[in-house]
Amino acid sequence: MVRFLVVPQWQGSPAARAMLLVDGASAIAGDLPRAATTVLEVPVEAGEALGTGVRRLSALQRTRELVREHLTADTVLIGGDCSITVAALDALPGGTDDVAVVWCDAHADLHTPETSPSGAFSGMALRAVLGEGEEQLALSPGVPRERVVTVGVRNVDDAEVDPLAALTGLSVADLDDPDALAAAVRATGARRVWVHIDVDVLDPAAFAGVSSAVPFGVSPAALSAAIRRLRESIPLAGATIAGFAPRSPADAVDDLGALLRLVGAVA
Repeated sequence: MVRFLVVPQWQGSPAARAMLLVDGASAIAGDLPRAATTVLEVPVEAGEALGTGVRRLSALQRTRELVREHLTADTVLIGGDCSITVAALDALPGGTDDVAVVWCDAHADLHTPETSPSGAFSGMALRAVLGEGEEQLALSPGVPRERVVTVGVRNVDDAEVDPLAALTGLSVADLDDPDALAAAVRATGARRVWVHIDVDVLDPAAFAGVSSAVPFGVSPAALSAAIRRLRESIPLAGATIAGFAPRSPADAVDDLGALLRLVGAVA
C-alpha cells in the first residue's frame, strides 16, 4: 500500500515567503487518507549554514534524519520545498543502484554552493542527486547522469547550462506524446523510477500556488497522463510532490484539483 510522508520543510527554499510551503503541505495532507499518512515534525527554526555555502544547513540535516527514520518502500513525499527528494533518495530502501530519477521542475536546480546566487539548497537539489555540491547533503554515490531525465525545465542560470545539457531532457511540448516520458526512462535501463514533481513545472494558467512561477509550463492533465503511462512500463520506487505555496486558504482550494490529479498519478 502506498504511504504518504508529509515533509513541511521550508528551509531549502530561496523564496521570501518560504513559510507558505508549510501551509501548502498542510493543505495537501488534509485530503490524503489519514491512516496512510505520516506528518513529520520538521524543525521550525531556520538553522545555520555551519560554515558551508548552504543556508540553513543544520535544519536540512535534521529533516534528512527524520526522513531516514520514516521512509519506507512505496512512499510518496509531500513537501515542503523540493530538496526533500535528496533526503528521500539517500534513505531509499534498496539504494539507488537500479533507480532512474525523473525531475519535473521549471528550474534546473543544478547549482553548487559556489555558483548559487541564493545559497538555498532547493536550487542545488538535482546537483546533489548527481552526487555533487555540499558533501554533507549530496548523495554518495550519486545517481549517474544517464539515469536522470528532466521534464519541463525552462528557467536556467548560466552556471546550470552545461550540467543540464549532460542530462536527458524532455520539453513541455514533448509531453504532447504521452509515451515520451516512459520511452526516455526505459532507455536508461533502470528497473525502478523516482518521480520528482515541483509543482512550478505546471503552467501558471492552470496552477497558481508557487513561489516563482515560470510561463509556458505543462498542463496537469498532460503530466498526469505521462506519469501514468510511465508506471505501466516501470515500477515506481517512490515520488515527491513539492513546492505548493498557496497565498491564502482560498487559493489552496483552487489548486487542489490539479494537485490531487498528480497524487493520483503517482499513487
